[in-house]
Amino acid sequence: MKKLLEEFKTFALKGNMIDLAVGMIIGSAFTGIVGSLVNDIFMPLLSIFTGKINFDDLVIVLGSGENAATINYGTFLTQVVNFLVISFVIFLLIRQINKLRHTPEEEAKEETEKECPYCKTKISIHATRCPHCTSVLEETEAGEAI
Repeated sequence: MKKLLEEFKTFALKGNMIDLAVGMIIGSAFTGIVGSLVNDIFMPLLSIFTGKINFDDLVIVLGSGENAATINYGTFLTQVVNFLVISFVIFLLIRQINKLRHTPEEEAKEETEKECPYCKTKISIHATRCPHCTSVLEETEAGEAI
């Protein structure tokens, strides 16, 4: 039992688990914000174009009587809009993060250097012989040395 608890402690305190927990907490707060954005701003604006329909009132009544079952497709439409807004915001966020990670200096460095297949050191992309191990680099079909 003690080994199981120690293994769980190691698992739970890994950096990935803590990052995941923080992400989940931020995600739940973000869900509340997006829910309010959709319910309090987007849906009223959308109802202007659809004849002031309250989407939460859109239902299909199955049967008759006071306790008849209903299909609440208006609530479903609201959740679809929630999903689309969240997806779009996450897309924009990831796009910006990728732009920050990928700098023009990295591109320039990647284009001017390659790895020697024999000694694995970085050499000029135009080299035909490795300056470190003196290996002759073979030509490819495109005329580039490998």
